[in-house]
Amino acid sequence: MTKPPVPPIEVRGSARQPLGMSPARFLHDYWQKRPLLIRNAFPDFKPPLEPDDLAGLACEDGALSRLIVHDEKRDRWSVKTGPLDEADFGRTPGSNWTLLVQDVDKWDADVAGLLEHFRFLPSWRLDDIMVSYAEPGGGVGAHVDQYDVFLLQGPGQRHWAISDDPHAPKDFRPDVELKQLARFEPTHEWLLEAGDMLYLPPNIAHDGVAFGGPCMTFSIGMRAPSQAELTGDLADYLAERLPDEQRYADPDLVPARAAGEIDNATLARLKAALPFAAALDDDSLRDWFGRFITRYRNAQTPAALEPPLDATALRKKLAAGAQLLRHPWSRLAWSRGKTGCMLYASGAAYPATPELAGQLCERRTLNPAAAPSPTEVALLLGLVNDGHLVLRGGRRR
Repeated sequence: MTKPPVPPIEVRGSARQPLGMSPARFLHDYWQKRPLLIRNAFPDFKPPLEPDDLAGLACEDGALSRLIVHDEKRDRWSVKTGPLDEADFGRTPGSNWTLLVQDVDKWDADVAGLLEHFRFLPSWRLDDIMVSYAEPGGGVGAHVDQYDVFLLQGPGQRHWAISDDPHAPKDFRPDVELKQLARFEPTHEWLLEAGDMLYLPPNIAHDGVAFGGPCMTFSIGMRAPSQAELTGDLADYLAERLPDEQRYADPDLVPARAAGEIDNATLARLKAALPFAAALDDDSLRDWFGRFITRYRNAQTPAALEPPLDATALRKKLAAGAQLLRHPWSRLAWSRGKTGCMLYASGAAYPATPELAGQLCERRTLNPAAAPSPTEVALLLGLVNDGHLVLRGGRRR
């Protein structure tokens, strides 16, 4: 039987097809299966922010930033966690250092605009855009990520080496704060120019180093909760909802064959007393996941509006033409089931209509209908007062 041909590891993109192919083909052939280098994925790519802006953001209290310096002669690595200051940058050498800032899309609307190119993925799957600036030789060392990532090259050049050998060792160096691989033997190497993009599925070893001069890279990472995180949060969710009087019970107990044995009958009773995911009805499972996935890896949450609005005031503002902007730290998802439609925002649930819930998840700016229904007004009011939506503009009366 003839084996199907192996899809190419390198393709050429275009403004019409940034992936170099249709999203359906990419998901079928590459997503979580094999790496892909897309040359010219973003033709004439212009960075949405400058290095000085990134350095300024790294000095903000709420930003997640790291300054990593590599002493090449002694092969020693130092990591300074933000907030940084000008003195930190003043002490950097002329090469072999990099600045990493996570969640830049939450701080900069132009950076967030890059996410529009990844709308073929569920919005709740996208985690953040991390931006790195590196001087020549700068990088973080060979490592693996536990999630999918698109590495979009900005100004400058970066040399990428990867290993798609499934049997390659994954041991970490014991002498480095970063989770660097102790051994790394690349199977592919490329030099990426501005606008090129490298897609890596989880657990692909890789190492990126600035080449020839300074460079910037925009890393679009996915949310991929571990089984431990999923199980732990689901257990907490169930524990909050199970009545205290439901306890381990053994009315079928028979004389023990061996003192202290946890026998098969005990295990069966434990399974009956712990109704995890398999025992959940669909609506409960949806409700838990909606709350979990919109809360997962949220570094910050919006502040509630003070003083809160009432429904009348909100209707007046909307009638006057006010827009609703989604707060950059708010993550949204929605579902519908037998109990109706629910919108989830940063772990909270709001009754919704499918139409409005879909619009809120799809758009960052919303112009509500002239005559929203009572359910829609209640939803918008809750989101505004909880800080997930911000009112802007509107005619003064």
